[in-house]
Amino acid sequence: MSIFGFGKKKAPEAAPPPDEPEEQGWFGRLKSGLSKSSSRLTQGIGDLFTKRKLDDEALEELEDLLITADFGVATAAKVARHLAKTRFGQDVTSDEIKQTLAEEITRILEPVAKPLVIVPGHRPHVVLVVGVNGSGKTTTIGKLAKQHKEAGLSVTLAAGDTFRAAAVEQLKVWGERTGCPVIARETGADAAGLAYDAVSESKARGDDLLFIDTAGRLQNKTDLMAELAKIVRSIKKFDDTAPHDVLLVLDATVGQNAHSQVEIFKELIKVTGLVLTKLDGTARGGVLVSLAEKFGLPVHAIGVGEQAGDLRPFEAEAFACSLVGLERGERR
Repeated sequence: MSIFGFGKKKAPEAAPPPDEPEEQGWFGRLKSGLSKSSSRLTQGIGDLFTKRKLDDEALEELEDLLITADFGVATAAKVARHLAKTRFGQDVTSDEIKQTLAEEITRILEPVAKPLVIVPGHRPHVVLVVGVNGSGKTTTIGKLAKQHKEAGLSVTLAAGDTFRAAAVEQLKVWGERTGCPVIARETGADAAGLAYDAVSESKARGDDLLFIDTAGRLQNKTDLMAELAKIVRSIKKFDDTAPHDVLLVLDATVGQNAHSQVEIFKELIKVTGLVLTKLDGTARGGVLVSLAEKFGLPVHAIGVGEQAGDLRPFEAEAFACSLVGLERGERR
């Protein structure tokens, strides 16, 4: 069981062995969470490559498979070009294709696999969390708060999505679970005013970390842009270096639509990093690869389940192996 796990009773007799506790347990959950994506890929690769010669037709079919798995056109073409350079005209097996695919995915993802770094001197380190409604922003804040609180940091949460009473209540529940103070106002209150108060109160307490939730209504982009700009101005009244991070939370089940969300929020505000949620609910896990290829934004964490321990820092090789159905360490 992860040290960040939540909602599970401890079962000592079922604990992982001392030599493989944390990472083995997380890799197992990651593989399970990505099973919908990996089964589509492995079945497709298995159907295409059973001791087949790697010719133009095979490469084209592989590209099509990768595109349907939401890797995106550019990434699919890059993988195919790499295979053409190294194995064209040779007999290849499905395992060899998976190995090569895992290597290429790891190469693409390693530059963006960066943990969220909390700078102690900021007090608080202000993290503004943005994303469309339903992407998992509030839950992500709660899970990150729990993990950082258990790591010994003092954390405050601010319910900046003031237009949705449900979001405020959800954040309050996470506050109770984690023992983190929650700053909230009545429904419809000014979000920028709340952000101002949150930074003020958090600074007065000497907090290490402040998470500020925000609204995610995209129906009127102009209004949202104005609201986010106002929130940032309010935060800067207390600390002109803040917000120190702007996390964009993306729901992986939307597939390639995640690209348009990144484009929109990059236009609205300076996004510094991504969190992908709900990877366990989709066969579109390849979208993370295409996002990394196109935008190069740091991917701080991924979510593959409901429990707090199912949101973890993103690791390129573990993700790549899980996505193509390889065991960790099996990649040559």
